[in-house]
This record gives sequence, C-alpha cells and structure tokens, in this order.
Amino acid sequence: MPDQPSQEMHRHKMTVQHAVNAVIRQIRGSEKDSEAHQVLREYKGNVHGGGSNRLNSTPTIEHPSNTGVIYVMDRASKKGWSSEDQTWGNFGQGAPEVGHIEGAPEKPMQLHLKEEEFEYAPVSGVRSLREAVANLYNVRYRQEKQSKYTYENWVIGDANVGFFLPEYTAYEQLLGIFKRFVPIPTPLHPETGFHVSPEFLRQEVADRGLGVIVCSNPANPTGQMVEGDEMKEWIRIAKEHHTTLVLDEFYSHYIYTNGPENFGRTVSAVEHIEDVDKDPVIMVDGLTKNFRLPGWRVCWVIGPKDVISSLSSAGSFMDGGANHVLQQAAVPLLEPKRVLSDAKALQRHFLAKRNYVIGRLSQMNLPVINPPKATFYIWLDLRPLPEPLNNGLAFFEEALDEKVIVVPGIFFDINPGRRRELFDSPFHHYIRLSFGPPMDQLVRGLDGIERLLIKHKFLMAPGSIG
Repeated sequence: MPDQPSQEMHRHKMTVQHAVNAVIRQIRGSEKDSEAHQVLREYKGNVHGGGSNRLNSTPTIEHPSNTGVIYVMDRASKKGWSSEDQTWGNFGQGAPEVGHIEGAPEKPMQLHLKEEEFEYAPVSGVRSLREAVANLYNVRYRQEKQSKYTYENWVIGDANVGFFLPEYTAYEQLLGIFKRFVPIPTPLHPETGFHVSPEFLRQEVADRGLGVIVCSNPANPTGQMVEGDEMKEWIRIAKEHHTTLVLDEFYSHYIYTNGPENFGRTVSAVEHIEDVDKDPVIMVDGLTKNFRLPGWRVCWVIGPKDVISSLSSAGSFMDGGANHVLQQAAVPLLEPKRVLSDAKALQRHFLAKRNYVIGRLSQMNLPVINPPKATFYIWLDLRPLPEPLNNGLAFFEEALDEKVIVVPGIFFDINPGRRRELFDSPFHHYIRLSFGPPMDQLVRGLDGIERLLIKHKFLMAPGSIG
C-alpha cells in the first residue's frame, strides 16, 4: 500500500495535470472558435494537416503560405485600405518613410542615363558600385585593420540552420524551400530582453550542432541588437565551431543607444572581422531601409571572396543580377561623408518618432517592456488587455475596423515545414508596430488604437467620469 504522503502527492500531480489540460483545451477551443483564426486558416496556401495547397487550375504548382505582411495588407485592402487613403494609420508595412527629413542630404529625383546602362549589368553587380560599397565599409569600420575589403568581397543583387524567434516573417519560406537545410528554431524570451548573449549562442551551437546561423541584427521585430564586444565574441564562437553567421544588417543605421553627441554611429559585424576572406561571416544590407529607398531594390552581400564567387554563379540562373541603371545611380549615395550626414538625420528623426509612439502607448496603459534599441519596430505585449484584444490576431482584425493596421505576433514565429501547430506559438499575445511611416500617420494610428481600447472599455473616453 502506498503511504499517505505518496497518495497526496499523486493527487496533487493529477490536479495540476487536469488544470494544464484544461488550459490547452481552452486554447484549442478559443482558436477554433475565433473568427480571426478561421479567416487566416482559410486563406489560399495556409492549408495544414493533410490538406493541399496545390492550385486547382495548374497541375503541380503549389501556392505559398499567405502569412506575414502580405496577409496583413491583403486583409486591410478588403477592409478598404489603399495607399492613397489618408484616413488610415498603417503600422503594418516594414518600410521607412521615403520623403525628405530635416538635415538629410537630398535624394536624386532625376537620372541621366548612358547608353551602356541599357545593357545587362554583370550578375555580381557593376564594379563601380561594388568598389563604392567596399570603400564605405573600410572607412566606417576598418581604418585601423590590415585586412580590407575589395570589390571582390561584394555581390549586388547540407547543414543544420539555426535561427532565433521571433524573426523576420519572410525567413519562413526561405528556410523551408531548401531541402538540405534542417531549420532549428531557438525561442527568445522577454525576461532576457530577447537578447542572444555569447554564452547562450555558444551553448546553442554546441548542443544543436549548428552549421549556419541566420538572424537579423538589429533584430526585426524586437528592435534588440548585438554589438561591440558581444559581436566580437559571436564571431569567435563561429570560427571555433566552424559555423557560418549570416547576418541581415538592413537596420544598422537605426540605432537609438548613441545619444545626440554620437548620432551617425552605425553597427556592423564588419567592424569585428579579422580576416575578410577567412572569417565565416556573411552580411546582407542595401539601400532599402538604411538609405530609405525601398523601391530601388538595390542590395549587397558582404563576405569572403569564395562565397561571393559562389553567389555570382547562383545568381546567373536565379535572378540575373540587379537593375543596371539604379546600381549606377547608387554610387554617389555611398560617399562616406554623405552617408554619415544621412545617418545623423535619420537617427534624430526616428528617435523622436520612437519616443512619441512609446509615450502614447504608455498613456494607454500599454507599456513597452523592452523598448527597441534599433530598427523602427515596437514589439508590443498585449497581455494587459482584456479578451479578445490580448490575442494579436484578434487585435489585428478589430483594429482594421478603426482603420489601423498592425502585424500579429504569430507571423514572426517562423515555422518552416509547419512542424508546429499555430496554437503552440508563444507570440499570440504580441503585435508588431512599425514607426517607419511619417508622424501624421503614426498619430492617426495611435488615435485609432485609443478608440479601440475605449470601445472595449479598457480606457475611459476623454471627459468621462469614472
């Protein structure tokens, strides 16, 4: 016969287990009954669990998942949003405002073409642009280093692969399409500020046998970053374990830890690389975010010469290279003094927008627990809100009725191959807000969120008596 304490412990364990099971059933049930979840599941390409994403009219062609910003903007369009409608507040799209900001150099508004620019550009990019990029990075980050980049370190245009969650939504399709990759996610937590310390990275690489790590730094959507001695240690770990680091540095100018006296300081792993042709580090950047030219679609990859040669070969049968005309037009934009002036103006302008959005949210009793150190995103925890607003997908649908666009947090729980169920995501109660748009649009969007919270009685209407 089991003794009395053992019986009591068994009953206690069973009680806890029943409680846990009840919560799981409630989560499953609430997702099943939620209109917001049903709409997402029914979108073309989002079939899961034995269904097919194959297009009815075209044999063997499958529709990719409709998630992330594409899904968000499609839903907003169905609710009446258009880019010409100035009554909406769009926190959804991950793009910076493109107009002139105070103190920034003027952007070219006209291009003077040469006849040779009607020809195909080299797959790896025009040499003048590759040289301009190499010079910019050497001036900014490598003046005291013997190993310098040349135009050959740049291209324009089987392994376990580790990535951190939350992460940029488009990585889901990217990591899922290459069958020789085994994507291995590592969730990050608010208690650690969504930060990846060198100690944590070393443990993950060793325990999981990671051959490649892919991440955005600064990070989309959390706005956190690794820099300085920590980045130096990241690179040391990569070399020791023969692991390749692939770093998305598209937000490396949007830095808010500098202080006004240091506006213009930017971050890049380039600063901490010892040998540009041996260290296993690949960086991706471009004109899209840091230069506020998303429509130009001119980007670059930085890495050892043998990696760049491989990318050039792959580009010959994948995309054929970047636009010739805009590559040539980009060359003068990369003059180091001009870039410094532009970065100073950008940081001053976007820091003011960041602080405004955080301040307004705080007034609505929605504190930003981990304020962004970089990027133009706020990763907002909705748990202070009542149901259904504490669910990011439900909040998104409700906000559309107030002409406000946000991105539900579950879209940043990237899930290549869909090995995890949607309801298992730890990011259900988050949304991403972009403060990339102009200030007047941010004001409209925050006014709309305030109306939504008043409608659901989380806030009192101005002038109301409690």
